[in-house]
Amino acid sequence: MLRAQVRYGSRAFQKRRRALSKQSLREEAERLIRESMEKKTIVVKQGTTRIEAVCGKCGAPNRVQAEKGQTRVKFACKNCGHKQETL
Repeated sequence: MLRAQVRYGSRAFQKRRRALSKQSLREEAERLIRESMEKKTIVVKQGTTRIEAVCGKCGAPNRVQAEKGQTRVKFACKNCGHKQETL
């Protein structure tokens, strides 16, 4: 007896079925995003940027807020108080 039939419980079939459903979900999500962008219902706002800085003196991690367009921000270390700028 030959086993040329595709069994619906086989792993190969399940993987193919899952991949097709993921692909269809991706296409649906892209379509919805395109439609909402055309309707202008989504507004993208840019806010402040959070920079993870490391103190040059003691090595402690610091979180620093930077305004839009700024790359270097002055800050003081929260552990040792050393005043410095982000890189």
